[in-house]
Amino acid sequence: MNVRESEDTPSNSVRPRRTSAGSHPLKGLPCSTLRRRIGTDIVAKAAPDGYTLVMIYTSHTTNASLQKLPYDPIADFAPITMVTSAPLVLIVPAASNMHTVKDLIAAGKAQPLSYGSAGVGSGGHLAGELFRTTTGINATHVPYKGAAPASIDVAGGQLAFQFASQITIQPLVAGKRVRMLAVTSARRAASLAEVPSLAESGLAGFEVLNWFGVAAPARTPPAVVARLNAAIVKSLQLPGVREKLTSEGSEIVGNSPQEFTTFLKRDIARWAQVIKDSGVKL
Repeated sequence: MNVRESEDTPSNSVRPRRTSAGSHPLKGLPCSTLRRRIGTDIVAKAAPDGYTLVMIYTSHTTNASLQKLPYDPIADFAPITMVTSAPLVLIVPAASNMHTVKDLIAAGKAQPLSYGSAGVGSGGHLAGELFRTTTGINATHVPYKGAAPASIDVAGGQLAFQFASQITIQPLVAGKRVRMLAVTSARRAASLAEVPSLAESGLAGFEVLNWFGVAAPARTPPAVVARLNAAIVKSLQLPGVREKLTSEGSEIVGNSPQEFTTFLKRDIARWAQVIKDSGVKL
């Protein structure tokens, strides 16, 4: 059985070959290509001419509280737009007697549980810690070298639960080896309409999203940012692009630079509190 992890960014799908900001082709530096942090730092220090962009994602806001960064995740960038967002999925072994989030919480208060993630500080880890501190369950984090191996151990019963991406768990769901209890978006995900949100399941306000967005270096002229935003948002409406980006559970966003900036500031503050409360350290 092949279990894939969602590590590819949607940069190639949304990057226009030309832009009205100028006649030169855009140079995209997705974080995964240059070990994310290095690539992001390169863009932070690049000329603010609109031709060098970076695809940032969820760790852009969580890493601000987990490690010392060579750049300021807000001051050193001009956010352009959030491209996509997707919830994580809370899964348990299909053979378990946990059929609802309430069942999982009751089990975690009756006995110690373990949950897995792709590693310390990963989205799945932080979602698990937010779940633990919110519900008061007794749960121990087990870091893996990737989300897929952790999902396989959930299926095998070695772990009680996991927060994982839809693409990671698809083969295990299809094989009826894991059970989906909830999604971490504020409302039900379009691609998993039969799965309730955690908010529906009694955890009001619980929301964790995997998101991707595009940013330019700080001091990029507002007119250039606006033209880049328009070009990228337009590309998100192309049928082929929409199909590719939504095929693995993501939802198209395409918001304004101001909305994306507000989201980044709020997300940094929110995760700073979660990380402080849970004591997560790299």
